[in-house]
Amino acid sequence: MPRKHRRSESEPLGDISRLAHGGARLESRRGREHYVRDIPAQRAEKAYRCPGCAQDVPAGQAHLVVWSADHFFGDDAAVRDRRHWHNHCWRLS
Repeated sequence: MPRKHRRSESEPLGDISRLAHGGARLESRRGREHYVRDIPAQRAEKAYRCPGCAQDVPAGQAHLVVWSADHFFGDDAAVRDRRHWHNHCWRLS
């Protein structure tokens, strides 16, 4: 019996790097690379301070989590230094 969701051999593989970074996409801002992950409203469980406007990102509001793709002290330090941004603040940065 054939498998219903089998990938054809001609289909390219998806973006593996996105999987490796929790579904984050790579974006460039001011000459630096950042990983950016969308947080939907239903998963936004805590309030954070947006570094773009210094205002609260309240619990229950969709927002972005951003961390450096080239942190001087490596990936673990980059994840520890991640920040939660309002969507519009990140777009304007």
